[in-house]
Amino acid sequence: MTFLSKATLVAAALALAACNNPRGGADDYQYGAGGAGGISSMALGDPNDPASIAYFNTTIGDTVRFTVDSSDLTDQGQIVLRTQAVWLNRNPQYSILIEGHADERGTREYNVALGARRAARVQQFLAAEGVAAHRMRTVSYGKERPVEVCAEQRCWDLNRRAVTVVSN
Repeated sequence: MTFLSKATLVAAALALAACNNPRGGADDYQYGAGGAGGISSMALGDPNDPASIAYFNTTIGDTVRFTVDSSDLTDQGQIVLRTQAVWLNRNPQYSILIEGHADERGTREYNVALGARRAARVQQFLAAEGVAAHRMRTVSYGKERPVEVCAEQRCWDLNRRAVTVVSN
């Protein structure tokens, strides 16, 4: 075996060894399973604990849907947001980020503006239900973060939404 072959073999072995971190990866160890800035499932807590983020996501619900080209809340959306507000008011240790989303139709600029209106509408509703304004932030992703990508009505319906992301 030549020196070059041995060097290549050693380099490959070192590269593979670097991928095998017994802690589950540097990001998992340092930042949680979500990586830098992500949320590990451990951070969500027990879904059976009424004060946990996991309970909020699974039992309360973190998403409201919108109709085409609208930031008006549906009756179902208002029910979800009232339930969110009750939970948030009982758990003042949490802050929220409200993400506004749109479906893929329309320009990027239009959809970012529509997502911003949707997030702002959710924020206004929660504030009217007693959630302190300093606990809420909004962001619009427009059509950039779809739940599903397809040119069908069911995908468009899923992507027209606002998501309430709870954090400590």
